[in-house]
Parts: sequence; C-alpha cells; structure tokens
Amino acid sequence: MTVVAVVPVKPLRRGKSRLAGVLSVQERTQLNRYLFTHTLEILQQVPAIERTLVVSRDSAALALARDYGAHTLQEQGNSQLNLALKRATMLLRAAAVSTLLVLPADLPLLTAEDVAALLEALPQPKGVALAPNASGHGTNGLVMSPLGAMEFAYGPHSFNHHLALAKEAGLPAAVVHREGLARDLDWPRDLRLVADAFPEFAARAPVSHAIEPTQHALWEGL
Repeated sequence: MTVVAVVPVKPLRRGKSRLAGVLSVQERTQLNRYLFTHTLEILQQVPAIERTLVVSRDSAALALARDYGAHTLQEQGNSQLNLALKRATMLLRAAAVSTLLVLPADLPLLTAEDVAALLEALPQPKGVALAPNASGHGTNGLVMSPLGAMEFAYGPHSFNHHLALAKEAGLPAAVVHREGLARDLDWPRDLRLVADAFPEFAARAPVSHAIEPTQHALWEGL
C-alpha cells in the first residue's frame, strides 16, 4: 500500500498560545519548530511511509518541511483543519495514494515504533486506525484506507466523533493506545515532556495539580 503522512501545522509563531503565560513568542516559536522537526524526523524513520505532506499557511513552516524532504501544500487564509485535510485528501486520491496517516506536530514523545504500530493496526482491506490523546477526547493519530472513506471530525471530542463516523461508513476501526501518540504538548504542565531538550522551559511547568481543560480547542487556522 502507498502510505502518505499528512502533518498540518499552524504558523510557528502563533502555535501553542496556551503557553503564553510561561513562554515568550520567541520561545514558543523555538518550541514549535523543535516539535515540528521532531515529527518530520520520526516520519523519515518509518519505511512504510512513502512521503510526507505538510499542510500550512506558514511559509516558514513549509520551507522548513522542504528542508526535510517533505512535500508541501500551502493554505490560504484561516483554513479550518477538517477542510484543509479534505483538500489534501482530494489531491492525494488523484495521485493514487491508498492510505493516509494524519499526525499532529506536537507529540514530543513520538517514536518510529509508535507510528509503525498505528499503521500495522489498520484493518484490511479497508478501515481506520485511531490513537486517542491522553484524555481520551482528542485524536492524535488517524490512519484511513481508502482515502475519503469517511469525513474528518477534528475539534472537541474528535475521537468519539471519528469512531462514530467510521461506524456510519461501515469501516472497521482499530484503537491504538501508546504513550508517544497520547502525550501531546498543550498546557504549561506538559512542558515537562521536553525537559531533555528545553530544561529551562520544563522548569516553568506549574507544580500545582490543579485540573486544566483537557478538551482540544477547535483548530484556529493553518
């Protein structure tokens, strides 16, 4: 099967706005760049992935993606994530791609083994494999074959929405639980996940155990 990984990326200077209270704009840009390139490097290590397509409206992110050998698709204006993915799917279907992998660019613990496990879980000859985030509400990994077999439903409670859409489309669905796929970086407490690369950032993670929202916000534009 021909597998293409699609990585949607917000503008590097705008992403991770929830960290504004602990990181400056420059620091958030540095963090976003690190997380993005980490994702690209991991995808390069997975033999089953033929190529990677980065979707963004940020010319800097697209240029960085090309430095890593990725293909790029530039969005115009404040595109909504599900529409951007639908557009990417249409282009890939025209190129006879059989399997689509969608990954966010903010998984600091992601490994090539995580990605391979998600791909291997995909039901055959058609189906969807999903990796929920740590809260169980969001979707941090999605593999679909054939392309366009169901709609995308990123946004609040996307994991359950994707399961429902798969059932509605008559697609077998596999669920993959792996720490590298579950642990995204959204809130100040999550800065501990990048302690090795950014010890100064991790030191700013709150020590309080106060509960922060776990629901993913709607995509605010590529």
